[in-house]
Amino acid sequence: MERYFKLAEHGSNVRTEVIAGITTFLTMAYIIFVNPDILSSTGMDRDAVFIATCLAAAIGSAIMGLWANWPIGMAPGMGLNAFFAFTVVGAMGFTWQQALGAVFISGLIFLFLSATGIRRWLIAGIPMSMRSGVAAGIGMFLGIIAMQSSGLVVDNPATLVGLGDLTNTGTLLTIAGFFIIVALDALKVKGSILIGILVITIASILLGVSEFRGVMSMPPSIAPTFLQMDLLGALHYGIFHVILVMVLVEVFDATGTLIGVAKRAGLLTEGPVHQNKGLSRALMADSTAITAGSLLGTSSTTAYVESASGVQAGGRTGLTALVVAGLFLLATFFAPLAGAVPAYATAPALLYVATLMVRELAEIEWDDVTETAPAVLTALAMPFTYSIATGLAFGFISYALIKLLTGRAREVHAATWIVAALFVVKFAFFGGH
Repeated sequence: MERYFKLAEHGSNVRTEVIAGITTFLTMAYIIFVNPDILSSTGMDRDAVFIATCLAAAIGSAIMGLWANWPIGMAPGMGLNAFFAFTVVGAMGFTWQQALGAVFISGLIFLFLSATGIRRWLIAGIPMSMRSGVAAGIGMFLGIIAMQSSGLVVDNPATLVGLGDLTNTGTLLTIAGFFIIVALDALKVKGSILIGILVITIASILLGVSEFRGVMSMPPSIAPTFLQMDLLGALHYGIFHVILVMVLVEVFDATGTLIGVAKRAGLLTEGPVHQNKGLSRALMADSTAITAGSLLGTSSTTAYVESASGVQAGGRTGLTALVVAGLFLLATFFAPLAGAVPAYATAPALLYVATLMVRELAEIEWDDVTETAPAVLTALAMPFTYSIATGLAFGFISYALIKLLTGRAREVHAATWIVAALFVVKFAFFGGH
């Protein structure tokens, strides 16, 4: 173990890596409750999604640890799971099997982009302001989903949206859960989101809002979602931009997280990013995990920024990620507990993740309106059109157009022009749906 993970070389030891792995798991374990809640809204079997989520996280983290030797945990990503459920299936009318097919195809494309180096070219070509706008917009999208599912925000014919019934038990539980999570995180308590979900779940059971189904059992069957993707249906022309959006968000989210956490751990060598062997392997690892997750029956798997907590605890090698993988496998025995978690317990987690993502707006160049306007338009369009895809389209098209109209077209990288053109083609030939 010492020789395989090169613990001494990284200034670490087994005890430190195990503690780091437990720390990372506690900060990201909320996904095993949130992901089934979101994806089951499409008609997918909740218990099967729970198992798929745990297995996808375990496989992704294990690949990251054993192949890349990086201390980064992986699991189905927040944002793309909401896009999968509420936009692709809910709004566009595709089946969840077709949506899984789209995830699989996006994973293969992502794998190709990573293997050929095109992924790094894309990252270099996408403006930092747009990356920040996308992250903030996904956060706002999660925020409105959380507020709607908890009853904090309701439909209002006069104003489009309005305030819900604040005397409703479920809504009050959501509010309480949010403040519990914020307070615990501010006090630096590890696993604050997970604790918040569990506290509200217990409260909802005691108040009769949710039914207690036990805590542990043998893992339920994954058969209802395993290998259920519809590849032929995913090749339908209308799903073209869905795959494009999945690839783009995967490129932004996963690559940014990998580089950010690796820098914090001191794992990136000086010099061009493309010459870093560890990063190349990490990029391939998370690309592989996306494809594996779609086969199991879950939305795109990605690197988790919460891995930074494990790095802070001393994690420097893949042994940390391997511990995370083992704990996700252990979590498969807690399906009854996951089934008892109501939307009122996951909504506070979604809302808090939203607040963390929206802070990306601080990274925008506010003094340059040609950077600011497209980024803000991207962020606003996602929640108000209820679509990450539309937000991305508005952002890329407006960025290229504003730069062109102000005589600064040379500042736009070829990658941005290509993405903007693809979205224009989509709107021209396939409309807004």
